Amino acid sequence: MTATSDRDVIEFSQLRMSDVEVVGGKNASLGEMISQLSERGVRVPGGFATTAAAYREFLAQGNLAGRIDDVLSTLDVDDVKALAQAGRLIREQILATPFPARLEAHVREHYALLGDGATVAVRSSATAEDLPDASFAGQQETFLNIVGIDNVLHAIREVFASLYNDRAIAYRVHMGFDHKLVALSAGVQRMVRSDLGAAGVMFSLDTETGFDQVVFVTASYGLGETVVQGAVNPDEFYVHKPTLAAGRPAVVRKHLGGKALKMEFTQDATAGRSVKTVEVPLAQRRQFSITDAEVEELARYALTIEQHYQRPMDIEWGRDGIDGRLYILQARPETVKSQESSADKLSKFRLKERSEVLTQGRAIGQKIGQGRVRVIRDVSEMDQVAAGDVLVSDMTDPDWEPVMKRAAAIVTNRGGRTCHAAIIARELGIPAVVGCGDATKVLRDGDEVTVSCAEGDTGNVYEGLLEFERQDVALESMPEPPVKLMMNVGNPELAFEFCQLPNDGVGLARLEFIINRMIGVHPKALLAYPNLPAELKAQVEERMAGYRSAVDFYVDKIAEGIATLAAAFWPKKVIVRLSDFKSNEYANLLGGPMYEPHEENPMIGFRGAARYVDASFRDCFELECRAMKKVRDVMGLTNVEVMIPFVRTVQEAADVIALLAENGLKRGEGGPDGKAGLRVIMMCEIPANAVLAEQFLQHFDGFSIGSNDMTQLTLGIDRDSGGPVSVNFDERNDAVKAMLAMAIKACRAQGKYVGICGQGPSDHPDFAQWLVEEGIETISLNPDTVVETWLYLAKHAH
Repeated sequence: MTATSDRDVIEFSQLRMSDVEVVGGKNASLGEMISQLSERGVRVPGGFATTAAAYREFLAQGNLAGRIDDVLSTLDVDDVKALAQAGRLIREQILATPFPARLEAHVREHYALLGDGATVAVRSSATAEDLPDASFAGQQETFLNIVGIDNVLHAIREVFASLYNDRAIAYRVHMGFDHKLVALSAGVQRMVRSDLGAAGVMFSLDTETGFDQVVFVTASYGLGETVVQGAVNPDEFYVHKPTLAAGRPAVVRKHLGGKALKMEFTQDATAGRSVKTVEVPLAQRRQFSITDAEVEELARYALTIEQHYQRPMDIEWGRDGIDGRLYILQARPETVKSQESSADKLSKFRLKERSEVLTQGRAIGQKIGQGRVRVIRDVSEMDQVAAGDVLVSDMTDPDWEPVMKRAAAIVTNRGGRTCHAAIIARELGIPAVVGCGDATKVLRDGDEVTVSCAEGDTGNVYEGLLEFERQDVALESMPEPPVKLMMNVGNPELAFEFCQLPNDGVGLARLEFIINRMIGVHPKALLAYPNLPAELKAQVEERMAGYRSAVDFYVDKIAEGIATLAAAFWPKKVIVRLSDFKSNEYANLLGGPMYEPHEENPMIGFRGAARYVDASFRDCFELECRAMKKVRDVMGLTNVEVMIPFVRTVQEAADVIALLAENGLKRGEGGPDGKAGLRVIMMCEIPANAVLAEQFLQHFDGFSIGSNDMTQLTLGIDRDSGGPVSVNFDERNDAVKAMLAMAIKACRAQGKYVGICGQGPSDHPDFAQWLVEEGIETISLNPDTVVETWLYLAKHAH
């Protein structure tokens, strides 16, 4: 306890984190940042706080404390109507009580120091708030854009009254906090005019997986309330900490949010209530609300704050539309992921069946929940939610918290990863799908649904109660395996989760997934923009919103996908296979049918290396090279290696290597410091590759075996059709094994890399065991089989 405890008003600059009992978590944190981090460049607006002592002195006026106790002593907080009545009565009594004369005089003095008619925000800070094990986020009120001392005094009284919001009363009871032990401090802070700029929330780790090597930033136009409440789907950015520390471009992934609305002040906004919500013009929605440079500046603030507090942080920020600068408005410990003891145990959920997807949005958490739909349109309908229901609404707000914990899952029309529904769902450990757009229209009361957040960034709401499984993996007791085990990861959205499994890096990252999911347009159509047919052009424009040009969109999105994987597994190796779409798969992309031939058997048609060197596709291949070069040379993520698929002849191998070099990807060279030379690996998946292994290896740094295609082409089985053939599709066939043994031997003889990334070892642990005995260097597995294959190989190691 510092010497500040007997005062009733204190400047932020005189406060430290040790003053939580005096001014609450929020105000102590503001004081800590202003007094300790200003010199390190963290910009926080100044102001002052009333103390807990001042609040208790106020409650002593006219026995106000006793009257409040009388109301609460017999209250059953689960009776929603009684709760509302009690809360209203207490708040009315507080608003009718005058301030002690000394307190009012001190508030007047400190407000005058901010300058004549300063515009301020008046925020609440509860003295038991923001403890690491309790989140009071959004429990009490904030009043913005307040001008003039009389309005400030009124707002402080409103803040005191808000300690007895229905939701705050209920929360304290459920969390076991004694009402009498919680006091309130009002923070009066110079207003950042983000209503004319942008605002949002950021976390110094990934909120879904707890991955701590990124800063997750959300941003939208106008006041930050829209992001916090979930009224908008904000822009989202991931910044890689080691890349940022190295002074390189560090935004590894971004997602353009809808940002349909923004909250701004009305002309007469002086008493703090006068805000209005307006629509954002379409042209602005199609741009990111902040620049990459601003995202990186925010991320640097987040790192400074995290280092100071020595723990993951949840931070609110604003960009002032008048001076154009970025400010930190608030910082508190992140209370969900950092509390999980995930280091030694991993829980994974997996759907065992599928049905029709009724709606989709952003996945919160990685669990699966199911139950009956309960559509709630208004706080008055809350008591209809029964235990195990799926709560469906436009958006949620803190008044709903008493019933949210009954739900098996939450689904909303609006909101992003940092909205109220998302934060509470994480805290409660239930899955939520937010920002669906149409959930309240398509989901009907009483329908049974399954809400899955176990499939990446996109959360799916399926029809019916589907069967799913949960696996709990104890990671601390993993034995030493006899071979390096890598992972096949196609989906960058799952990278931050998968990198927490035991692994030696990524043996196969497919570009197809990135092109299909993150881009969805044929590269030829993007190269031909803006001369496309009108309808196709409009579709392409919608996809490329937020990017400078159609070609930049293609290059930057591929780079984001690769960079996300590289950042997740940094500094372990990530082997990226350049595109291996077949003509029928390319034809499924927007504009695809205009550029693709029709082939009877695309599986052995125009694919892989043959495409790259063909004049008709070369310009598309060059875009992939540009993306790869950006990740390695500009961002400095030199753990990325290149892999070339389906190389039919030695001449084709030579031509591709020459083409890579022409495009700045020369074997043995590159990386920002010229040290981490580029390795180029070849997929070994055609019998010719094994038969002429020594010749192919003259052009490459090693092989990664594709056992699926090798089996198909050795046994003459079409792996696509799975028709009635007398021979089973099985990688363990002796002829296939003979090919693989030949390839492994050739790599070993030349001292070159040899791994396998095909499906075989994931399906058949005994096949993985055979590969180990043959001398394979790495086995790359599907993530869901890593742990069991790892344990099998360790058990059978000689």
